[in-house]
Amino acid sequence: MQLVVARIGRAHGIKGEVTVEVRTDEPELRLGPGAVLATDPPSAGPLTIATGRVHSGRLLLRFEGVHDRTGAEALRNTLLITDVDPEELPEGEDEYYDHQLIDLDVVTKDGEEVGRITEISHLPTQDLFVVERPDGTEVFVPFVEEIVAEIDLEEQRAVITPPPGLIDDRAEVASSRDEAESGDDAR
Repeated sequence: MQLVVARIGRAHGIKGEVTVEVRTDEPELRLGPGAVLATDPPSAGPLTIATGRVHSGRLLLRFEGVHDRTGAEALRNTLLITDVDPEELPEGEDEYYDHQLIDLDVVTKDGEEVGRITEISHLPTQDLFVVERPDGTEVFVPFVEEIVAEIDLEEQRAVITPPPGLIDDRAEVASSRDEAESGDDAR
């Protein structure tokens, strides 16, 4: 199975280094020197990592055969892809690969069917489940501990405890004016 582990950003310096947007929780395992990665578009690769280092909080990579800024810029926006055994699990107990989560049924803690995970959206602040509801609409569920209570791979389901308004139209809106008005009624 193939997993996207990074996206190449802009060139850094004049010796062929590039910044990368890391898309794996295991960069030291997937993006180390000597790693051979497939690419999207395929015509850009395969690429072999020659060196890697962190500079100002960003991972910089240099690939074999890329020795200048022009070559590095030509790789911009290329996705780096690695092969992973489908049975392989992430190192952390509460970590999952995207392919493990896609197609899980999503239900509330009360057993109400919400839908099926069709995509994982990786945003800078958090990951989101894109859930297709039975009526074909989509709902976005933040993949955070407060909302996703359980991932059960054996049962192929994700159990959520959504706040009001996340998956339905029954958002509870409270304001101090409402409280003041209800206090007036008591007089």
